[in-house]
Amino acid sequence: MKLSILDQAPISAGKTAQEALTASVNLARSGEKFGYTRYWIAEHHDIGGLACPNPDVMLGIIGAQTDSIRIGAGAVLLPHYKAYRVAETYNLLATLFPGRIDLGIGRAPGGSAEATMALSDNYLEKVREYPDLLDELSQFLNQSFPRAHMFSKIVASPVPETAPQPWLLGTSEKSAILAAEKGMPYTFGQFMSKEDGPKIIRNYKEKFVQIHPAKTPKVIATISVICADTTEEAENLALSNQFWKVLQDKGEGNDGVPSVEEAKAYSFSDKEKNKMERMKQRMVIGNPKEVAEQLFDLQKQYDVDEFMMVTITHSYEARKKSYELVANKILDG
Repeated sequence: MKLSILDQAPISAGKTAQEALTASVNLARSGEKFGYTRYWIAEHHDIGGLACPNPDVMLGIIGAQTDSIRIGAGAVLLPHYKAYRVAETYNLLATLFPGRIDLGIGRAPGGSAEATMALSDNYLEKVREYPDLLDELSQFLNQSFPRAHMFSKIVASPVPETAPQPWLLGTSEKSAILAAEKGMPYTFGQFMSKEDGPKIIRNYKEKFVQIHPAKTPKVIATISVICADTTEEAENLALSNQFWKVLQDKGEGNDGVPSVEEAKAYSFSDKEKNKMERMKQRMVIGNPKEVAEQLFDLQKQYDVDEFMMVTITHSYEARKKSYELVANKILDG
């Protein structure tokens, strides 16, 4: 089983964005040391408690401080941008860090309607054109425009020896089918989807093979994981993330991930308790043995050989330790 990291660059309550981003760099460096396959950082815009609006900048910093781990965006929100600019940026990163760059692509706005309007004049139109945008981006990365096309005259330079590896990210059947149609590797975001993940991935693989019989489908499932030395400690750490989601649903939580103590001191309504219990059921929480058992069970359900884990705790040290414990149990055998 391969393991990878998805980092949303969460800001812990009482900490600064600078501290959160520094912790992200440290997490990538630690992930490489622990044996993780890849580290991706997400793109969000004006969302309280999340520090990274621009994965491209962070990847330049992280790439310079790591040597072997694959690094990438999870994801570049393509409808906001011109395909040529994205191709230039990721070709530049792939030139600096050969054979290590992933280009995760998504179509979500990544922020409020106001933030979306500030970023893009025609976001909804670009969402409708998303399949064509994917084609255009691929043609820039592969220099494969027809000779008669005006863009055949330009190059997304610098051109790296090994092109960035595009991945299509999504949380639904629609995104999976689109990835299959385009012959792209697919990452299913189980941690933020209520859909039937195993079925979606199975349909992706079947559709992919039908359309591209000479190629092999690649898929990653992204899940929420919190691991600690004991089950009780892991469940306590998970309270921070669960409480934060409750606050966000109420339009609060802009100060970032609350502490375990804050979560324990809060008076939850029955509705909020039920919500937290449902969240808990969709997370992988426990000591190393329990987490490993759950991951291998999920591997059978999803039929994937790689999981990307997102871990959000108030303590950055607890987050890093969670990744370390899982790696020690699974990657070191």
